[in-house]
Amino acid sequence: MLKGQILLRDHMLNKFLNILFPETCPVCKNSAKDHKTAPICSDCWQAVSPYEGPMCRKCGRPLISDVSTICGECLEHEPAFSYARSFGLYDGVLKKAISLMKFYGIKRLSRPLSDVMLHLKIPEADVVIPVPLHEKRLRKREFNQSALIAKYLAAGQGITVMLNCLVKIRDTTPQVGLSSQERRKNIKGAFAINNRSLISGKDIVLVDDVVTTGATVRECSKVLKKAGARDIYVITLAHGMME
Repeated sequence: MLKGQILLRDHMLNKFLNILFPETCPVCKNSAKDHKTAPICSDCWQAVSPYEGPMCRKCGRPLISDVSTICGECLEHEPAFSYARSFGLYDGVLKKAISLMKFYGIKRLSRPLSDVMLHLKIPEADVVIPVPLHEKRLRKREFNQSALIAKYLAAGQGITVMLNCLVKIRDTTPQVGLSSQERRKNIKGAFAINNRSLISGKDIVLVDDVVTTGATVRECSKVLKKAGARDIYVITLAHGMME
């Protein structure tokens, strides 16, 4: 299909969807006319930008100064992953988009959100694995937001996504409101591997939506490493800071 035909098709589809499902942008309250990012309008979506400030070269945690190259957490507790990176900060329009997908079930936002993650420098890997939800939480939410993102990310990278290898075997207390130490204790022993042969010797991209202290992705990486994974690269949409 020619580029002009594709643009015309998308334009007509937008008009059709706007007639059937008119939406108001939750950020600016104007009309959201682009079905790809709706209910967030295209103008507000332009504000979704990458974090380009100083960060820990290991875990990607934003740092105050360029002088530091590695955070205290990584110095004290070296993670099993090779490195972790987040696209942006858990703030503004990016936070709103993640919240709409995660808590309000607007699953179609997983596509444009995964598209922004492709702007990150993602190393070559053999497989993409999402951070799993416990089956109890999955039944309640009806979908795993990290799995949705991982599917599109894997397609964009041209590699396989593996959904049922890393599993959450214990339903943990939500990490929100817990200290760094409490988060590590809360998540310890919560994950397991279904089939070690599937990941043994493989380079893995581990995907999650938001990372704060990194306790969850650290625990997942430790389990994957013990099961024989080679290099693990953690890729997330946003980095949140402890409140």
